[in-house]
This record gives sequence, structure tokens and C-alpha cells, in this order.
Amino acid sequence: MNANDLLLRNWDACHDKEDWYPPLADALNGLTAEQADWHPAGEHANTIRETVHHLIFYKERLLRRLTGEETAYPPGVTNDDTFAARPGEPEDWHAAAARLAEAHQAIRDRIAAWNEDDFERQLPGQRLPFGIWANSLALHDAYHTGQIILLRKLQGSWPSHRSFD
Repeated sequence: MNANDLLLRNWDACHDKEDWYPPLADALNGLTAEQADWHPAGEHANTIRETVHHLIFYKERLLRRLTGEETAYPPGVTNDDTFAARPGEPEDWHAAAARLAEAHQAIRDRIAAWNEDDFERQLPGQRLPFGIWANSLALHDAYHTGQIILLRKLQGSWPSHRSFD
């Protein structure tokens, strides 16, 4: 297995292929807009919708870097800004979840088309090669998937027992 194959495996595991943890697609499956906007009482916690907007920001950013549309972090945007999402209609929630899946798939398609040297290709304005950057983004997804599942457990919308292969 080469670096590209390993990256693709990790990319798939973070989104829609069960591995050591549930994938993001499973964590979002069947979620209503009301559930996506819920947060526990007390200390501030991001809602699932806010976390999905954060994931969209970084996936679309990576996609723009791959296409050459972006070379630097957008000026004036902080990491906290990337969580900005307003509760809306159910269609808005489903559109956001679909947008995340589309960005993920578009990046996957590009990775699948790479030759072995593309893993080490430098991104404009970055010191790390694209393959490392993409793998870090997969780990980032895994981290936030855990947060989403915890929120679902706290609200009672995550099954107490899961069956997977």
C-alpha cells in the first residue's frame, strides 16, 4: 500500500466507511434540523449544525487549494468564524449536510486520480505537502465526528447499541 492508498482509506473511513469509529455520514444520518441545532445547558458547546459548517469551510478551502482558486487563508476569518451557522428550516440543515458530503466526495475523486508523486505536491502558500494536509483533515473530521456523536448521545438521538460490519 502506498501513501495515496493509505490516504484514500483514511479519507473514506472518516466519512462513510466504518472503521474503529463510526464515520461522519453515520453520525449525521437521520438527524433533524432541531437535533442539529441542540446544545447542552451550561458551558458553551457548538451545535452539530455549527460543527458541520466548520467542516464545510475547511473541506471547501482544501478543494479551492487543489483547483488553484485559493492560495492563502481568507483574510479576517478566524477559526471561530468557521462555526457560524444560524438555526434554520429543515431544508437548510439537509442542504448543509449534502454540501459537506459533496465537498468530501470532490476531494476524494481528486485523490483517487493522483499518481504517486501527487501526495508530496506542495500546496500554494503551505510548507506541508497536500497528502499530509489532506490526512490531517481526515483526522480533523474524526475528532469532530466524536463530538457530534457525544452531542447525539446527550440528546438521546444516538442508538444505545449499534450494529456494523
